[in-house]
Amino acid sequence: MSATLATPPSTAPPAAPPLRIVPARRAGQWTAAALVLVLLGLGLVSVVRNEAFQWDVVAAYFTSASVLRGLGLTLWLTALVMALGFVLGTLLAVLRLSANPVLRAVSWGYVWFFRSTPILVQLLFWFNIGALYPQILGVNTVNLLGPVSVAVIGLTLHEAAYAAEVVRGGILSVDRGQTEAAESLGLGRWRRLSRIVLPQAMRAIVPPAGNMLIGTLKGTSIVSVIAVQDLLYSTQLVYHRTYEIIPLLLVATLWYVAVTSVLGIGQYYVERHYARGTAGAR
Repeated sequence: MSATLATPPSTAPPAAPPLRIVPARRAGQWTAAALVLVLLGLGLVSVVRNEAFQWDVVAAYFTSASVLRGLGLTLWLTALVMALGFVLGTLLAVLRLSANPVLRAVSWGYVWFFRSTPILVQLLFWFNIGALYPQILGVNTVNLLGPVSVAVIGLTLHEAAYAAEVVRGGILSVDRGQTEAAESLGLGRWRRLSRIVLPQAMRAIVPPAGNMLIGTLKGTSIVSVIAVQDLLYSTQLVYHRTYEIIPLLLVATLWYVAVTSVLGIGQYYVERHYARGTAGAR
């Protein structure tokens, strides 16, 4: 018969229970957050309950015909200026990256000049172009440009200078190897730019372009100085008649906040579209 050896009992110590991770207490941060919320609540209550804001007047004029017409002109002006500004800005960016020193100098000079002069000064110069040049090529310029035309020209030339730098930065963000690969395939300069470079550059162009769009929307309010009946000027016409300045300014403010919020949401989704496949996608 074979003897069976008994296995000696294990003498290993019992396994220690897993350590429980306890988050650090941050009493100071929670106290500060609670204080901020209390202050925000008090501020909101003071705004809502302050009769000087005249919220009933705000509600009465918020969707009035004159205000909506001004809002429509503001949106139209913003869209047109951004479209024309980026077309001209893209051309200027391409010229700035050209191998021709004359084209580079012209593009640089344009950007330098229009970024160095205030937009209000530019608008006033265009508005008074007839005083500077009564005739251009035999055309009488005294009453040639109306306020809306002046606004479109002035804002477009101004925005194109900033758009040129945005597009140029986006183009420079594309790896040089992409262009070299397109050249090796025999693609022309225009096809390389439109099919290879710009689609990849959009990831770097969209965020600052979105900021420009929102800035342009708010910046159109400056055209009220040349009597363009945009959103701000429309509310000014009302409170010059009724003397209800604060509520009418609130009407304009609320519309600007609403539209810029919608544009911000749109910018988020456009950025996410062009950031697909990258670490920046979210």
